Amino acid sequence: MISSVKIPAGSVSLTGDLVVPAHAASVVLFAHGSGSSRLSPRNTYVASVLQQAGIATLLFDLLTHEEDLDYATRFDIELLTRRLLAATAWIRQQPQTRNFKIGYFGASTGAAAALQAAAERGSKITAVVSRGGRPDLAGDAALRRVSAPTLLIVGGYDDEVIELNEQAYALMHCEKELAIVPGATHLFEEPGTLEQAARKAANWFGCHLKK
Repeated sequence: MISSVKIPAGSVSLTGDLVVPAHAASVVLFAHGSGSSRLSPRNTYVASVLQQAGIATLLFDLLTHEEDLDYATRFDIELLTRRLLAATAWIRQQPQTRNFKIGYFGASTGAAAALQAAAERGSKITAVVSRGGRPDLAGDAALRRVSAPTLLIVGGYDDEVIELNEQAYALMHCEKELAIVPGATHLFEEPGTLEQAARKAANWFGCHLKK
């Protein structure tokens, strides 16, 4: 069952959807990309696959409606990171999830926020997955500091983003993998490609969050 939640983040309150399957012991926080929201059909699909694997999920709006109207704010990685850290702190305060292992799933610009937040929280973040992400926007220093095992998933036809992911991958010192989904473009809209990405994410989180 989906629980609608409000997450305090400084002077604003962010809307989220929390799903905790029976016997879950880990939770993945989703950081969506530019122009998207907690209702992103791609992220909600990936979340459903994780839920079926017994992993709790939190999808939430990183920006308020007013903030999202400002195009520049969508690319404010520092702000998105602060919001993700606020949601992480909130998850830690909830009786149901306070002892859960935590993972991050980031798409597009949300992947940069996920990696910056993972660098900030260190060993408290157990795993990170990026789908069609821009990890390069996290910055070289943050990428070098990430300690959580990180999976970068990119579409095989997303040439520019493949190159940017390869550059980010080279800077990271954690356990890492770069997975290319054949036949997929940036949004994984081709038949079967999003399913492949979701399975890869579920396997990565299943391996690391359930240790």
